[in-house]
Amino acid sequence: MRLSTVILPIHRWSEGQKTWQRAEELGFHAAYTYDHLSWRTFRDGPWFGALPTLTAAATATERIRLGTLVTSPNFRHPVTLAKELMALDDISGGRITLGIGAGGNGFDATALGQEPWTPKERADRFAEFVPLLDRLLTEDAVTQRGTFYSADEARNIPGCVQRPRLPFAVAATGPRGLKLAARYGQAWVTTGDPKIFEDGTPEQSVAALRGQIEKLGKACADTGREVAGLDKILLTGFTPDRGRPLESVDAFVDFAGRHRELGFTEIVIHWPIPDSDFAADQQVFEQIATEALAQLD
Repeated sequence: MRLSTVILPIHRWSEGQKTWQRAEELGFHAAYTYDHLSWRTFRDGPWFGALPTLTAAATATERIRLGTLVTSPNFRHPVTLAKELMALDDISGGRITLGIGAGGNGFDATALGQEPWTPKERADRFAEFVPLLDRLLTEDAVTQRGTFYSADEARNIPGCVQRPRLPFAVAATGPRGLKLAARYGQAWVTTGDPKIFEDGTPEQSVAALRGQIEKLGKACADTGREVAGLDKILLTGFTPDRGRPLESVDAFVDFAGRHRELGFTEIVIHWPIPDSDFAADQQVFEQIATEALAQLD
């Protein structure tokens, strides 16, 4: 099992770069950031762009993988995103993972002046966005006409450092999204079942996650792929466990062990942010980063 962190882009780089460098020092497999224009309770405070932040992180680190968790079609287009990702993969020396999802009804959904998309339209757009992005990152020139997204002689030369392209980590729980994960993903991402976040139990959460993985397995089988070949990433903080796994090393080891048994290969924990939903003891957090995985062996 791998252990990664997600660092919210809330600090000016003069301060924020220290966090990314510390994540590498602590031995995290990857450091991700959210790709939003603003997000939840952080909306009225500092919030910086994901791709420039990752570019800066790439120049400030040497080994740790970097990525979005996740970007979405809400305010991006495959043609421009592909060009930026190709450059970012080059700058990082091939250390980028693209977490990508269908988006939601948060602030990003209307920031460009559009009406929020229905769940069906989000699914329709995602089903077009991911295959086109795949082509743009693997072919020198792409022309494609779609209902929502098109490309006309779009060039991406020389392509990604990682071949045939940088990996996709597809966030999905519905049948259409899981099909995309099975076909295009090198990893699958989930935050659990939002329906039981408020009133559910950790046991119910484990059962829900088991069900999601079973559905992922069926989607993989339908595409002729072994589900074991797909990394499975759990972004924590959105299950009924909430912040309890970060209360101690033992608590995290117990949490991680239960989810490793389900088949998860990577767990992502939020870098502590005081006075927020992601508040945690920094010393305990760093002990988890450096000691917890050894206790799972």
